[in-house]
Amino acid sequence: MEMFRFANSEYLWALLVIPVLTLFFVWSRIKRRQLLRKFGNEDTISQLMPFASRFRPVLKFAVLMLALASVIIGIARPQFGAKLKKVKREGIELIIALDVSNSMMAEDIKPNRLDRAKLAISRLVDRLKDDKIGLIVFAGDAYTQLPITTDYNSAKLFLNSINTQIVPKQGTAIGAAISLAERSFTPDSKSNKAIIVITDGENHEDDAVAAAKAAAEKGIVIHTIGMGLPQGSPIPVLRNGQTEYLKDGTGNVVVTKLDEATLEKIAAAGGGIYIRANNAQVGLNTLLDEINKLQKTEMDAMIYSEYNDQFQYFFAIGLFLIILEFLILERKNRYLKNINLFSIK
Repeated sequence: MEMFRFANSEYLWALLVIPVLTLFFVWSRIKRRQLLRKFGNEDTISQLMPFASRFRPVLKFAVLMLALASVIIGIARPQFGAKLKKVKREGIELIIALDVSNSMMAEDIKPNRLDRAKLAISRLVDRLKDDKIGLIVFAGDAYTQLPITTDYNSAKLFLNSINTQIVPKQGTAIGAAISLAERSFTPDSKSNKAIIVITDGENHEDDAVAAAKAAAEKGIVIHTIGMGLPQGSPIPVLRNGQTEYLKDGTGNVVVTKLDEATLEKIAAAGGGIYIRANNAQVGLNTLLDEINKLQKTEMDAMIYSEYNDQFQYFFAIGLFLIILEFLILERKNRYLKNINLFSIK
């Protein structure tokens, strides 16, 4: 399977100008119609201007916008990877275990704990170079979301799809997540390994400290990030289109609080550090600095070594559409205006 990418993806932001121009065009058409109405009845005006067309200006504008989109995409340089090859890289293996239990929807960290954690992970992926990364999600049990890989685009794609409904069993099984991460590293790999556990720390399922000690005995470093604030926050839930707060069996609103003590013990047992996130920062950059202190080892990786540019096709389409827009007249053809192809004699 070929790999698709944009060599200059930052230019795709220019596509945002198209809806802006479209709104301006619609506004100008409405204003033009209002001005014409001031001169008199529309039917009378249409008889005075028999060659005026309502449809052709819209068609010309649509063709011009398609041409602009094609040119912008061409400037972004779409490419297909044409050849895979094995290369040697120096890096570490990193697995992120992300808590997706309902308590991660608490809004003591804006916009909520889970979305803020996902944003921080995305920024972390942007800073990785030659390291391998894997992604595990957990609640009442742990599941592999992305096996260990050097494909950072896939990592961000899988990250975007994560939500609290992605796992069937609720809870917070930190120990299960650590154990699964331990088994998910590349077999027989000599590279240094690290696990980052991102959670609010309300562990109710297993002995996470024991799991961290077992992983550390195999040379795996475990860091923890606490999502949430010590004073806690209610958990919003959506019922019948209305946002409510989760309640316990007695009808009291459930307040989820950050369990820092547990996360500090897990990090200590795993030979790593604990960082508490807040509304200003999550702390992954600090952890990345710690991870970069680990010795980089040589690893095999499959990458696309050659990419074929496809921009010329988009430029050709854009040029064709520009010529087509030029050929489309705003006024009706004097000799063809009365022809009706669908009339029945």
